[in-house]
Amino acid sequence: MLRFRASALFALMLAFSTAGIIPAQAHSGPPGFADLAEKLLPAVVNISTTQTITAHEDMQDMPPDMQLPPGSPFEEFFKDFMEKHGQGGGGGAPQKHKATSLGSGFIIDPNGYIVTNYHVVQDADEITVILQDDTNLTAKVIGKDKKTDLALLKVENKKPLPSVSFGDSDKVRVGDWIMAIGDPYGLGGTVTAGIISARARDINSGPYDEYLQTDAPINRGNSGGPMFNMDGEVVGVNTAIFSPSGGSIGIGFAIPSALVKNVIEQLRDHGHIQRGWLGVRIQMVTQDIADSLGLDKAHGALVSSVSPDGPAGQGGMQAGDVILTFDGKEVPEMRRLPLMVAETEVGKTVDVNVFRKGASVALKVKIGELAAKEESEKMEDKQGDQAPPAAKTDKVDDLDINVSPLTDALRSHYTIGKDVNGLVVTSVGADSIAGQAGIEVGDVITEAAQQDVKSAKDLIEQAKEAKSDNKPLLLLVNRKDDLRFVAITFGKKK
Repeated sequence: MLRFRASALFALMLAFSTAGIIPAQAHSGPPGFADLAEKLLPAVVNISTTQTITAHEDMQDMPPDMQLPPGSPFEEFFKDFMEKHGQGGGGGAPQKHKATSLGSGFIIDPNGYIVTNYHVVQDADEITVILQDDTNLTAKVIGKDKKTDLALLKVENKKPLPSVSFGDSDKVRVGDWIMAIGDPYGLGGTVTAGIISARARDINSGPYDEYLQTDAPINRGNSGGPMFNMDGEVVGVNTAIFSPSGGSIGIGFAIPSALVKNVIEQLRDHGHIQRGWLGVRIQMVTQDIADSLGLDKAHGALVSSVSPDGPAGQGGMQAGDVILTFDGKEVPEMRRLPLMVAETEVGKTVDVNVFRKGASVALKVKIGELAAKEESEKMEDKQGDQAPPAAKTDKVDDLDINVSPLTDALRSHYTIGKDVNGLVVTSVGADSIAGQAGIEVGDVITEAAQQDVKSAKDLIEQAKEAKSDNKPLLLLVNRKDDLRFVAITFGKKK
């Protein structure tokens, strides 16, 4: 009987396999990458750079292998060590010497245009491109962009060079096969393969993070090398790895070609990048903020402040607006908007849909140009734990904070600008819901429930109303000239 049942089960599985329910044969991947690798390898180059660094003469006995390339796991350690000894602790005068580093790149034009990472060539005095046949060519930098970590080089050669073209990274799906080529550890052209593990990864490396993640082995020296799809098109530029040890553990990141193409075209045409500018500060829409505003779900980008003379201000945008669509495209989350704006042509008028006080509002905004040098001034932190003795404070029981009207003494004490209006927070309860939501001493509450706060009475009434209605209270807070919305949910412990 058991033999019959086993035979019957086998027959049933075979029938399912034939019907396509159970695969007759599992494939671990494409039949091979050899043809693709043979075709693409000649267009991938090694990039060798030299730069002059200053070291203390006491360090000159260091062996050459200690001249570490950028990105080495020990780079920061030796940099700190050498700087420490070169600033008066060791005795001798600083000495200059040459250091070398290696990276990868790929040719996108037979005339000698080469794409690589910014960090591969950023401080280079000399750049040498080494082709697959070991031909050495001197390269010059056409342009580079630190924010996207991309650079465009140019070499001169007597005959056309092998080149590759860009594919569409927007069409790449999680699970698709890819192939990476680079020069790990200076070994020479090396081919690895894997799949797309994730899309739109934010690794906190810059304002335009939307990396493709792959499990294809990528190591030091692969930086600037191409990631190919199975059609032999470049869909990414290998840029970073996540690794506690410095070697590949199957988590690598590549800049998607959709972003690379735009940047490289601008570098080739202008030598620099022109980025769109909206003139707003934005923050993430949390579920609490969405509930307080009456949004159906947490999505879009919340505008915390607007530059009055900027494009958004001129277009009628206001603090408290939630940007839901930009130039006809949905804004699913806050971090997607900066890249959408940056890639928009300067001077173009775009349609922007915002959610404002329960209603949808359509705006038209003419995109400006992001300044080459952005201001990043930070005010000195003079915040105290308690207000000056002379300050008149009021207790907001529902929030468990004390607030005070702004005076010259309080503005000086907390370093608050003269154009800031509202109530300054002078104390926060140790276990208060306001403190748990992020309210700090020295914050200025300028709005509550999207209404101006002119007195403690205004804040107390808004807090009582929100608490009785069992809905979050949305506060607009000014912290050292940085405006931010904070949603406080009553009865909620974090």
